[in-house]
Amino acid sequence: MFIEQGPIRPPSEADSLLIRVTRNCPWNKCAFCKTFKGEQFSRRPIEDVLADVDTVSRVSGQVQQLSREMGRDGIITADVVHEAGARHGHLHYHVGAWLYNGSKNVFLQDANSLLLKTDDLVRIVKYICQVLPAVERITTYARADTAARKKVHELTALREAGLNRIHMGMESGSDQVLKLIQKGVTAAQLEEAGRKIKAAGISICWYVMPGLGGRQYSREHALETAARINAINPEHVRLRTLTVLKGTPLHDLMTSGVFEPLDEDEIVAEIRLLIESLQGVTTRLVSDHILNLLQELEGKLPDDRDRLLGIIDRYQTLPEAEKTNFQVGRRAGVYRFLDDMREPNRYRHVEALLRDMGGKGNLKKHLESIRRKFV
Repeated sequence: MFIEQGPIRPPSEADSLLIRVTRNCPWNKCAFCKTFKGEQFSRRPIEDVLADVDTVSRVSGQVQQLSREMGRDGIITADVVHEAGARHGHLHYHVGAWLYNGSKNVFLQDANSLLLKTDDLVRIVKYICQVLPAVERITTYARADTAARKKVHELTALREAGLNRIHMGMESGSDQVLKLIQKGVTAAQLEEAGRKIKAAGISICWYVMPGLGGRQYSREHALETAARINAINPEHVRLRTLTVLKGTPLHDLMTSGVFEPLDEDEIVAEIRLLIESLQGVTTRLVSDHILNLLQELEGKLPDDRDRLLGIIDRYQTLPEAEKTNFQVGRRAGVYRFLDDMREPNRYRHVEALLRDMGGKGNLKKHLESIRRKFV
């Protein structure tokens, strides 16, 4: 058996069932992105999507039967998941893992599912809830210009059908930066989309890219992004630190000298300015991506503001040798939090890695190489 799945989902949807309703990205021009380059956007036939939901239901039954055959009484354990994958392949492993994690979350792929007619998307969401009754949360990606064109009553119909959250690549709240990266949306559209989504009762998660304005627009990027967040008060803001990839227009701008990327310390300073500029919001800030140097920056505003700024201050006041050690250890996967440096064995291991890199002089090149592996 087979269902069609796309290449991406938010890290926070790692435990979600993936149901593809559109293919690729309708815009596909963002200067930092190469995920869908060379691919055409299309809407999947609705009947094909519904058939995939039926297939998931059948596979779920097969995985549960396998559990009984293995003496697990229908309970999905880790060994059942691995056995399902070994016997039947990726789909059974994916569905098994989804069952193992509670079978509560579904993510609709690919990059802009709201481009479907509202009635069609409502039909899909309702069908998922009907066929997979354990589902409690259905989420999707959407572009701001598409969401801004929707009527509030359309978004409300989606929420009533079962769509709980919209993930949106905000990237920046600055019109200058949005123009630089060819995002194809404006700050005003971001706000309009945010207001409509919230008015419909749907949770919104904005993704912000520290470093995206480069050296020229770093301050504006932080301040204008904070201004948009202050205006909308999204439930979540997730940080996704910029890594400039070869083969993207932004890389061409960088090699020509038009775009000057920030170093690690400058990005941390930019994030600090963003956080200290957030006012009157109850947003949860999340730093859950491996590209983020300070992954422990997670908390609810305003209560956690001082703690979040304290984490940044702690990093910024480290001696240079310890900063270098942390950067290497973080990018190499040895550290996750600043406190991890206190473990002598880890610290010495990172110092050995740094010596193997040829010392601090080669640090930037090696760190960029490591970061590109995670995009």
